[in-house]
Amino acid sequence: MSDQNDLNHLNNIAIKAIDLDAYYGTFKAVNSVNLSIKRNIVTAFIGPSGCGKSTLLRCFNRMNDLIPGFEAKGTVLFENLNIYGPKVDSTEIRYRIGMVFQKPNPFPKSIYENVAFGLKINGYDGDLGEAVEQALRKAALWDEVKDRLKKSALELSGGQQQRLCIARALAVEPEVILMDEPASALDPIATIAIEELIRELVNDVTIVIVTHNMQQAARVSDETAFLMTGDDRAGYLVEFGDTKKMFTDPENEKTEGYITGRFS
Repeated sequence: MSDQNDLNHLNNIAIKAIDLDAYYGTFKAVNSVNLSIKRNIVTAFIGPSGCGKSTLLRCFNRMNDLIPGFEAKGTVLFENLNIYGPKVDSTEIRYRIGMVFQKPNPFPKSIYENVAFGLKINGYDGDLGEAVEQALRKAALWDEVKDRLKKSALELSGGQQQRLCIARALAVEPEVILMDEPASALDPIATIAIEELIRELVNDVTIVIVTHNMQQAARVSDETAFLMTGDDRAGYLVEFGDTKKMFTDPENEKTEGYITGRFS
């Protein structure tokens, strides 16, 4: 029975970090993080500026590899594969674990071409138009843009551009989407739209979000990881668990101090 429970637990884990350290040159940005991201829930990373939230997030799809001098030590398991192991194709990892950035970054192409981009370079041989439509529908954008797919994506509003970027990530059918403060550059109405979309998408995909907004973390996430900076300026994991419990009855006094605004 114990073995079956262990198997069920493993099957419920999308990403698992084990003794994960992250360096920029000689500077240690993340210190010995251990956590498991469950499938089909929203996990939020919170904590003060500079505590390594975004660095940790980008470790999950090797996006940090694009930064000169970056090095990760430890293990990140995705589908029981150590993504930092030898012979791992980081490009393939980024297709399976998509990324949405803080500032909307549509390509200077048409709305259609933005969504089709990843499909094309990945050799998609299905019905491209249908795939683009489905991605836009999942991102709750189809009805707003279906009559102007050939128009430049740069003509869209900020909130629409961010949903387009989400559609672009969804088009290649990733298993996980990482979101680095996806609503911080948006107005309140667009922010609500993104939050509602996140709650809808999590039925089909695992989502990890970095946010500075405590209320947003409480609204959209199922589990929350709180990080802080240690004396060595490296970010470390203070507390991780159910969001409702963390925001009402945190186990660590440092977590309570941050959530209640006693320090930021």
